[in-house]
Amino acid sequence: MSIPSTKYIDKTFWAIFLILIFVATVALASASSTLVYSSDSTLGPLMKQVLWFLIGIVFAFVMQYVPSKFIRMGGYAVLAFSLLCLYLMLIPHNPFVVVRNEAGRWFNLFGFRFQPSELAKLSLIIVVADQLSRIRTEDDKRRFFYITLSIAGTTILPIMLGNLSTAILLAGIVYLMWFLAKIPWKYLVSVAAIAIAFLIGGYFIAKPCEAHHISLGPFSRATTWVHRIDDMIAEIKAPNQDDTFKVTDDNRQRSMAKVAVARGGKSPFGVLPGNSQERDYLPLAYADYIFAIIVEETGMVGAIAIMFLYLAILFRACWTSSRYEDYAAIFMVMGLALMLTGQALVSMMVAVGIGPVTGQPLPLFSRGGTSVIITSLYFGIMMAVSREQAERKGLETESANQSWDDVPDIPVE
Repeated sequence: MSIPSTKYIDKTFWAIFLILIFVATVALASASSTLVYSSDSTLGPLMKQVLWFLIGIVFAFVMQYVPSKFIRMGGYAVLAFSLLCLYLMLIPHNPFVVVRNEAGRWFNLFGFRFQPSELAKLSLIIVVADQLSRIRTEDDKRRFFYITLSIAGTTILPIMLGNLSTAILLAGIVYLMWFLAKIPWKYLVSVAAIAIAFLIGGYFIAKPCEAHHISLGPFSRATTWVHRIDDMIAEIKAPNQDDTFKVTDDNRQRSMAKVAVARGGKSPFGVLPGNSQERDYLPLAYADYIFAIIVEETGMVGAIAIMFLYLAILFRACWTSSRYEDYAAIFMVMGLALMLTGQALVSMMVAVGIGPVTGQPLPLFSRGGTSVIITSLYFGIMMAVSREQAERKGLETESANQSWDDVPDIPVE
């Protein structure tokens, strides 16, 4: 068996990926103090995450050599499996569902726990990219818009019932992919108007239920979102009221995160790595709010550096897509890059107090094995498409040069 050539691998994607892993390891070493207190080993929690990073690197390395046609075929299979899990999770008292933080987002299959929504996000982008790449005429735009709308709606609905922020984020990425596919504006405007009306109407319908502590069955998470939005509005209005803002169990995460950001803002370089105080008080500092600890320890300089790394993913995807004419490859790379960058920006905004609590992890930084593996697959797929297209273009160039070399010299008399 021949060893795969490394000539056409995307070294820029690899550099971004490995730098993110290195910085994430340093950040987690500081933010995981509460895990260290509760464990018998000082390095145990960190070493477990490092092991997941190593597994993720292996996954990304192997995935980059998988032909894109197999990735697209696998996307349909993974989407079908994730949809089965997502709809099974809607069954009341399902023994396969694991509830964490009052939300049943985890599926337990033979002792292996994973989030079906994460698999659905990845596979839906692949499937939508494959469908949109088949557009050839104006009639195709209308047909494939409705096809992708149906697939996306079927996928987003069960996600929305348990995780509204993920559903909105995923819908936004599909919307941007429609824009890249040049779907007519009348369809884009109509979908946006209906979605906004649905969200606003849902807020005012769920608000009376939240005030009276009424459960809405499968929509019970709606009251949680209403409560989070109201808390955010209350914090904004607090300085203009006579009442002093108070830290409660409901707003502790946001409050402690703001304290961490404020401490980091005293210096462009923060309080320096390892000197965080809020990591001991901020609930789950190593998970959804790890960016607040990064800001506390590295200040504005560190925050901008992290944002630049995630934006570099999108910039690299744009540059890669601009070199090729394979629409399936373009849509797939851009969709995955938009998802990674979008999720990172949402997580960072929430950590610094912009927007309601969403529970979106910071890719590669937030602790968790499933998240690391899925993010590694994102990188692996983007690198696979980039490698395949670069190899194809390289072979075409070599073939053209060889054909010129075969032209016999014509003697000049």
